[in-house]
Amino acid sequence: MAADCRRRGSRITSIPSSESPHLPKGVAMNRRGRQWTAAAFGALLFGVSGVSGATDQAVAGRQAGLQQRLDAALRHRGLRGARLAALVVDRDSGAPLYARDPDRALVPASNMKVFTALAVLSALGPTFRFETEVRSNAAPDADGSVQNLYLIGGGDPALTSEDLWRLAADLRRVGLRRIRADIVLDASRFDAELWHPSWGKLSSRAYHAPVSALSVNYGAFAVEVAPGAAVGDPVRVAIDPPVRFLRLSNRATTLAPKGRAELTVDRRLVTDGEEVIVSGGVRLGGKPKIYYRSVLDPVRYAGAVLKLQLEANGIEVGGDIVRGAVPASAVELLRFEGRSLGEIVRLFIKYSNNNIAESLVKALGVAGGDVDGPASWSRGLRAVREELTGLGLEMDRITMVDGSGLSYGNKVPPRSLVAALLVGQRSFRFGPEFVAALPIAAADGTLEKRAKGAAYGVRAKTGLLNRVTGLSGYGKLPDGRVAVFSVLVNGFRGSAEEAMDGLDGFVAELVAPTATAGPVAAQVGVGR
Repeated sequence: MAADCRRRGSRITSIPSSESPHLPKGVAMNRRGRQWTAAAFGALLFGVSGVSGATDQAVAGRQAGLQQRLDAALRHRGLRGARLAALVVDRDSGAPLYARDPDRALVPASNMKVFTALAVLSALGPTFRFETEVRSNAAPDADGSVQNLYLIGGGDPALTSEDLWRLAADLRRVGLRRIRADIVLDASRFDAELWHPSWGKLSSRAYHAPVSALSVNYGAFAVEVAPGAAVGDPVRVAIDPPVRFLRLSNRATTLAPKGRAELTVDRRLVTDGEEVIVSGGVRLGGKPKIYYRSVLDPVRYAGAVLKLQLEANGIEVGGDIVRGAVPASAVELLRFEGRSLGEIVRLFIKYSNNNIAESLVKALGVAGGDVDGPASWSRGLRAVREELTGLGLEMDRITMVDGSGLSYGNKVPPRSLVAALLVGQRSFRFGPEFVAALPIAAADGTLEKRAKGAAYGVRAKTGLLNRVTGLSGYGKLPDGRVAVFSVLVNGFRGSAEEAMDGLDGFVAELVAPTATAGPVAAQVGVGR
């Protein structure tokens, strides 16, 4: 789904493993000696032993009931006319519990983020932290002055205004009091492609934020709009963060309480920043409303936020905010460590933050260090595929165009999403972070106001594009077992809300008290 773009404290919130997993007898390890092979997934997902309707009629009856309920859930009016694919398996045995065209590759929307999270956690580990480096021409002199201050982006996708306040406070602690010349910004770790070419027409909304090695607040800002004191007055507007880089053009007025209210919030590049244009009107007496918008120049935006926080810490900035290269002679003043990767993954999965997902893809492409040239989508996606292949996923089933799921070119079958979810939760090294990142039904993230019939019984990644939705995750069955599921829907004819209601009903039936089930090997096919 589109990113919530939340950040703490303000309006914008949203080592190679040495473990040897226990494998079924006769399943070989791959060349890395630690991840599941394709053969392992065959045994895991489809190896069913000793199940017979003749010997266990009760299990067969329960299974038939589950099949009927899940089939009925997928006949929801919001899913009529859509292309559907689904798979549900037992987490521990891998036995299939329900299947409907599980090998049918469909557009997954933000379910794609499951693969991105799995790849980066596996490659870098949950304790990995991005670093943002600060340099200058020399150490601060006797009065705390330096010539230029160089801010070098390390690809941290989760830097916020608060983080840059802490960075500025750290600079003051090392003696910095004045920058005589410029704040020089270096974002050369990533290439200059800010938006993936497959995304087509871009909106100004935060979920289309640009991807840069130097970025803050997920490349987005907040605009709060409230009516004025009387009809005809300009509306009241506040921009967060309040940087001079974002220049307000308020063209909106306060309307009569029953007037037709239409408001637009847009932005465009100007010489000295970005103009934020608020036009239309809001009704007198209406409540304030917050609009989240992406910036067009994430690098200069980050520099503007840094300048704001330097000044808040009593550090004078004499020059401008410019882009430039860092001279080899520049000395390091500090390295700022951001959040752990486990925390970052939680942010981008809980709130479906596209900007974080794509930044992580690019970052993974140059994570090894011995790479010539900047990070790019092609290099990052290659690294993601290699990592997932090493984990045993069959990548020939998956068409991966980006890391967030914004592209309609992504195509994935439910079987591959279930396989990824099984690998993620089985890892001792990063499994807890992987599972905890998923939204909880009726409780938090993108499921906070959804799936009330499965409240606290489902953890799942949501997905939503135009005529596309999906839900993939874990559900607790009434008998205490855990099911792993993925259901994808393309081409629904009704509203997005109705389609999501259909998927919410599917998981509610899955975890309902009558849903205890046995495997259905015959329907899916054993050992495929």
